[in-house]
Amino acid sequence: MNYNLIDKGDKRYIECISNEILISKETDAMDLIAACFENNTNLLIIHYEALSEDFFNLRTGLAGAILQKLVNYNIKVAIIIANEENLNDRFREMIIEANKRDDYRAFKSITDAENWILT
Repeated sequence: MNYNLIDKGDKRYIECISNEILISKETDAMDLIAACFENNTNLLIIHYEALSEDFFNLRTGLAGAILQKLVNYNIKVAIIIANEENLNDRFREMIIEANKRDDYRAFKSITDAENWILT
């Protein structure tokens, strides 16, 4: 899995950004967890482009399965979705609820995601 390791002060996080889909099945969550553990961090930022269409279709259960695995391993996740207009209503509702949590949230910009994840 391709990712960048970003150091900000005394914290570091994994950033998944790609023009190709990196996360398309439940087992990809374990790759993300392994990348975090290998790099001694529990902070993760994932860009929209790295996620498959199935992730955004809640009927597939992919988003729930991946996010639950990350929560179980205490990985704090920020998902960057610059243009929410492409999302279906159910996924938007999930984002509204997720943004009340402290373990994963969605943001429109890398700056907002970094500010949250590094606090």
